[in-house]
Amino acid sequence: MPDNRQAPLACGKRLFNPAELRLFRYTAVMLSLVVLTTLIGIIVWTFGWIINTFYNLLLPLAVAGVLALVLHPVVELLERRLHLPRLLAIILLLVVFFVGIGGLIYLLVPVLVSQVIQLMTVLPDTLASWQEHFSTHFPGLSSIISTGMENSNGEESQSALSVTETPGTTIMSYLGLLAGISFVPLFLFFTLLSGGLLRGQVSELLSVFHEPTQQKTLYFMDVFVGYVTAFFQGQLIIAVCMGALYVVGFTLIGLEFSVLAGLVLGLLNIVPFLGTLIGLLVVLPMGYLQPDGGVELLFLAGLVFAAVQLMESWLLTPKIMANRSGLHPALVIISLFFWGTALSGIIGMILAVPLTAFFVAIWSEIKVSLKHTLSSRDAEHEGS
Repeated sequence: MPDNRQAPLACGKRLFNPAELRLFRYTAVMLSLVVLTTLIGIIVWTFGWIINTFYNLLLPLAVAGVLALVLHPVVELLERRLHLPRLLAIILLLVVFFVGIGGLIYLLVPVLVSQVIQLMTVLPDTLASWQEHFSTHFPGLSSIISTGMENSNGEESQSALSVTETPGTTIMSYLGLLAGISFVPLFLFFTLLSGGLLRGQVSELLSVFHEPTQQKTLYFMDVFVGYVTAFFQGQLIIAVCMGALYVVGFTLIGLEFSVLAGLVLGLLNIVPFLGTLIGLLVVLPMGYLQPDGGVELLFLAGLVFAAVQLMESWLLTPKIMANRSGLHPALVIISLFFWGTALSGIIGMILAVPLTAFFVAIWSEIKVSLKHTLSSRDAEHEGS
């Protein structure tokens, strides 16, 4: 009777050839990447939900954290150069910092309040003038805008009704936000005082894992903190410089509300390209349609934007940022849209560049590890 049992594989004979094994490994890598991408998506969605739910609580902590990252090198400099205790160095720094902020407010608030009041006074006439101008010169565009506004009237009315129905909730929400912001100096003080203790606490929490896992996690944490610190330190300086340049330029050409427009656009430039985009959409029409404006003032306002952008691109960013993020401008724009949508608003746009740079760094590490693993396994199979 014939034996139907399969004969065992000959000694040394492989079940799969090297090409099939390589295909299986690449398939496993692709599946791992899909799982990793899905996991990252879930984490981003959860992070966005947490931010939206606890916005009033997290905003003061985020502001204090960013200020602590920006001011931490100054504290270390005071400790090293003046040989001050850390507590005294922090108190000295905070006094100088808030006195400087108070001085700027004292100098700028009267001008800003005057220009805001003036803007609120002339805004209805200005909007009517803009509408008349667009209706005369761009009737098609004007009709499209009018149709869109009519279609959205129902939604706006419903939204306004819902707000007026719950005024107590809205007022309490704003009061909670203001109360949280008032705690920013306290949070900032204790964050600066903790110094490098946070890293030690994280290291202690990670002590339950293997040493390579601890080192890799701490490395990625240092990378993220480094990106956030470098971005905000550089971008705040660039935003202040651009705001000052806008104020000077708009004042010299005779643009109305020059101080208000310049400071707002400078502040918006904390988010890359945002101040420039909004400025082009608002300031150029404002210069053209203001009472003493026209084509000449429109041209001069465009020159101010071009000059400030050239100084930012060729002088400020290379000297201050020095390409610390390593991101292509196109990737920066895509990241602004992605994180602005994922984290629902301005917080996502502000964190877009450091978050994207951080994930690019993680991907680089994963890619190097995968290449090393695959090449070592290929070498083993070829050697055997």
